[in-house]
Amino acid sequence: MNTQNIIDTQNLTKIYRRFQKKEGLRGSLQGLIKREYEEKTAVNSVSLSVKAGEFVGLIGPNGAGKTTLIKMLTGIIAPTSGSIEVLGYYPNDMKNAFKKKYAVVMGQKSQLFMELTMNDTLRLFKEIYEIPEAEYQASREYFAQLFGVEALMNVQVRTLSLGERMKMELIVALLHGPQVLFLDEPTIGLDAVASKQIRKFLKEINEERGTTILLTSHYMEDIRALCGRTVVVNHGSKIYDGGTEELFEKYQKNKKITATFDRPPYRREVEVPKEHIKDALHELMQYEPKDITVAEDEIGVVVERIYREEERQNA
Repeated sequence: MNTQNIIDTQNLTKIYRRFQKKEGLRGSLQGLIKREYEEKTAVNSVSLSVKAGEFVGLIGPNGAGKTTLIKMLTGIIAPTSGSIEVLGYYPNDMKNAFKKKYAVVMGQKSQLFMELTMNDTLRLFKEIYEIPEAEYQASREYFAQLFGVEALMNVQVRTLSLGERMKMELIVALLHGPQVLFLDEPTIGLDAVASKQIRKFLKEINEERGTTILLTSHYMEDIRALCGRTVVVNHGSKIYDGGTEELFEKYQKNKKITATFDRPPYRREVEVPKEHIKDALHELMQYEPKDITVAEDEIGVVVERIYREEERQNA
């Protein structure tokens, strides 16, 4: 496997100008004449290198700068300072040769054509990416079988379920054989079964095809199941870059147990340190719960712990 860095960023910064809202008609009229702005640093001094074939998780709370970073890496927006290189290209140049080497899937923005069938949609993307017919047919068949959607290829996209559409989003993104796949919340809104299927497919694509994947997600299970390395950002800055298991081992302190009971009907939630989970479950089981689930700390909680530790170290 090529170990050369295919993504390199150095002190990458992006500053947004946000219109400062004013209340009332007077403020609105003043805004027509003289608008006031404030500068907001969305991404600040993020240095990141990703090697070919890596599966990297990018996590952080809402507003941390994850999506902004993805947009800079794909050329959608340009940094105000610093340097950035993906596959040897400066993304914001938007050269066709570069656009044919990567793909991006955003969980809240579809690239599908709702009135077309998937076969028609794929045929359209074949032409956009100038994929040779034999290569197109082989890729289409491979991904249709991989995702188990052969029976849906002649169905209008608008009739598909959310989980089915996300599979189709991935097929469209992977059709031209990109070297790098950027995924921004691909499992958002999906049920547990669909999310598990998507994770299985992504793992197979990374391992069998060697596709480099950068994944943002709010779901711990996505990150833990797929990413050997995790980068944590908060307030636009990188605060952790290392092994995923090491991250969870060090910063995921608690587990939340939720138990439901029939007699009397009620639900109980309890949060316990992870080293005491067996004792807590043993105690709860004595009361014969109807159902019981165990969840880990949410990403926001883990990020906050890392951030507080960094503040203490820098104090």
